[in-house]
Amino acid sequence: MTQTNLASSYVVIPARLASTRLARKLLLRETGKSVLQHTYEAAQQASRPREVWVATDHEEIAAEVERFGGKVQLTDPAARTGTDRVAELAGRLPEVDIVVNVQGDEPEISPDGIDLAIELLERDSSAVMSTLATPIRSPAQLKDPACVKVVCNQIGQALYFSRGVIPHARSWNDALLHTGRPNFLQHVGLYAYRKDFLLQLSSLPASELEKIEQLEQLRVLSAGYSISVGIIEEPSIGIDTAEDYRAFVERFRQRTMP
Repeated sequence: MTQTNLASSYVVIPARLASTRLARKLLLRETGKSVLQHTYEAAQQASRPREVWVATDHEEIAAEVERFGGKVQLTDPAARTGTDRVAELAGRLPEVDIVVNVQGDEPEISPDGIDLAIELLERDSSAVMSTLATPIRSPAQLKDPACVKVVCNQIGQALYFSRGVIPHARSWNDALLHTGRPNFLQHVGLYAYRKDFLLQLSSLPASELEKIEQLEQLRVLSAGYSISVGIIEEPSIGIDTAEDYRAFVERFRQRTMP
């Protein structure tokens, strides 16, 4: 991994063995590598992080990381969220300025996206977090509540995240979806945190907006903190279902086909 970072930054991948919709998905290995190994190796391609770590609640996950030569630490099995697991491990790492939370079920995570999330915090000293977004070009996607939208101010900081359509056009025209500078942005769930803020995040009370939308990032905005948002062209595709995994395996085989 090339060391070009200005701040001392680390990637931490929270990895649980249990998964609801696809059992033991991080250990699936039809490609010859586990989903977790693919994610870890993709994160290693980013140039700014100093190291990549896995934070896990289970010895079997830890054994898998050790098998492929990765860095891993066991964290509290009672941790409420993946963010709490990331914070626990980050608290043990010395000389950390920025921590990037990469989900373990994103084997096609963009290394450039990881670098961008770090760069945003290096550039914007007023932001405690950064995240990513990608243009929405489809009316169906725009209206889908599973597609979380974000709107930003002129300097690229988040104003609001919502499952609803934001901004809401008073007079609709399909051309609004196809402007050069996108009017509508889908939030991409990769986060970078300043370490000091990450360690206090779990102590922030849930806001009413967070409870309504069921979006944890609204807790940060409601408390008066700033989140910097970077734009990427394509979102990474997480693996939630068996169909998602089959599609990933097919894409992998096409990429590696002689």
